[in-house]
Amino acid sequence: MKKSPTKKNQTKSERRDFIKQGSIAALGLSLSSNPIFGFSGHSRKLSIGIVGGRFGCSFQFHEHPDCTVEAVSDLRPERRERLMKVYKCSKSYPSLELLVKDKNIDAVGVFTEGPNHVKHVLECLKHGKHVLCAVPACWASVEEAEMLLEAVKKSRLIYMMAETSYYQQFTISARKFYQEGKFGNLYYCESEYQHDGLESLYHENGKRTWRYGVAPMHYPTHCTAHLIGVTGERLVNVSCNGWGNDNPVLKDNAYNNPFWNESAMFTSNKGKAFRVNVWWKGAHLGCERAQWIGDKMSFYASNPIGTGPIIVNSTNQLGKDDAGFVRTEGKKQEYQQPNWWETDMLPEPLRHNSGHHGSHCFITHEFVTACMQERKPTVDVHEALAYTVPGIIAHESALKGGERLAIPQFD
Repeated sequence: MKKSPTKKNQTKSERRDFIKQGSIAALGLSLSSNPIFGFSGHSRKLSIGIVGGRFGCSFQFHEHPDCTVEAVSDLRPERRERLMKVYKCSKSYPSLELLVKDKNIDAVGVFTEGPNHVKHVLECLKHGKHVLCAVPACWASVEEAEMLLEAVKKSRLIYMMAETSYYQQFTISARKFYQEGKFGNLYYCESEYQHDGLESLYHENGKRTWRYGVAPMHYPTHCTAHLIGVTGERLVNVSCNGWGNDNPVLKDNAYNNPFWNESAMFTSNKGKAFRVNVWWKGAHLGCERAQWIGDKMSFYASNPIGTGPIIVNSTNQLGKDDAGFVRTEGKKQEYQQPNWWETDMLPEPLRHNSGHHGSHCFITHEFVTACMQERKPTVDVHEALAYTVPGIIAHESALKGGERLAIPQFD
């Protein structure tokens, strides 16, 4: 017999429901059915608005044959000007809240600061717009994840998270290897996001930005996509350790975060071990990379120390280790990484290199075609939360000295 929830659990659940419903109501988002508009036989282009004049300038919507940039927005005039120049767009708005009222806009690219992603996505959904949103999907709380999922489901609109690691050239290769069964039993994966120097973004005009003191594992998606985006599995528990020092940033920040670096060991629902490092400081060269280890084949993406990409295949050839014990010898070979952006995976105008290992043109194309075809995008809301929430729980684990914690699921 299923146990009745405890009073403690009931209180927590009720609190989450109250937060979720209250926040949605505060934004005026109706949770009644809102059917997706139709594109009859691609009879017209997707009309998109772009919000966020820094990262938002890095995409190719103006080059896509099925898309037009209708308007842009940023709170800062100089960034609005930059957006207008990049996208060759003559219409701009001083805020997202005004842009989403434009009835000529079908979808919005939200490239605003991380803590406001859910708020801004809900504002777009409220006005009937499909949404492409920068990472992470939600910010530092499971309650926000629940709120986002419910709002997207009830809106019946398309939501996609703009996760670059899903479309890095080496991740596309790993996904193809997995789909072809070349790994055999893929039993282990590890991913690293090493990004020293972010402190240059901690202040602007003498004021702290939202990045000041941000916890590493609150920005996990560039790593978690390397496993989930290849195999489709989910991360179910985690133990994480953090490292910090006496730097003032770690003593006084909005997130009460004491760590520069966090290293996590996840377990997946398929029993895989998945090691993730997100590091903001240290004597390293900086990278976004991964490696996938199987019993038939392993694939190592390029390492900043100068090795890779490398494939290792298992063999029956015997050799000896340095102690004289017999072992099998794997066969190592260099992998000539294709530029997948040069292929028919993209429409011809988008077949050029772009940001984050060639991923931006793929993100642009996937979102536009998902909207035009009225289908789920590759990184829909379920995938987005599967990438994001494990980092939230990993940070909680680090704060508890590495205690292994269960990760809530949102499928």
